[in-house]
Amino acid sequence: MKVILQKDIPNLGEAGDLIVVKNGYARNFLLPRNLVLEASAANEKQRRHQERLIKLKKEKREKIAKTMAEKFSQLTCEFKMRVGDQGKLFGSVTALDIAQNLYDQGYSIDKRKIHLHEPIKVLGEFSVSVKLAEGVDTKVKVKVMNLEGIIVQPDAAEEEGSTIADSTAADQDSAHPVVS
Repeated sequence: MKVILQKDIPNLGEAGDLIVVKNGYARNFLLPRNLVLEASAANEKQRRHQERLIKLKKEKREKIAKTMAEKFSQLTCEFKMRVGDQGKLFGSVTALDIAQNLYDQGYSIDKRKIHLHEPIKVLGEFSVSVKLAEGVDTKVKVKVMNLEGIIVQPDAAEEEGSTIADSTAADQDSAHPVVS
């Protein structure tokens, strides 16, 4: 049966598409839920009108996404995390954390639009890709720092750790002299 989609349906198509589905699927599932219209001459005219509306909405979304992309490229998401040895975090920064941080800054974005290959588990500055709309991608800067607000590279953390341990050992020797 030829039908015209009224709404975007995953694995079938977008609103306004003319598709062919099995009769039972159309009669028992799609038509009762008003997801499709039967393809007829009268409905074809409605489909063309709907396609024009969809095209206008898509252009409007792209325009809004481009302005958002400019704003996002200037944003910085800062995270203050507990840090262990060698600059590794207790936990990690995920796409959900970044989405929440953006929401706190006044921007609502779905976590699935934030493309983070794997969670961030070390200190530093990162550039994370965000897909705002079809063909509109931008980058958001993410800063991960320790609770004091310092971004320490893992190499620097090792050097600082060794100097602190050496000075602590020297202090202990002077505080408790060895009696022979």
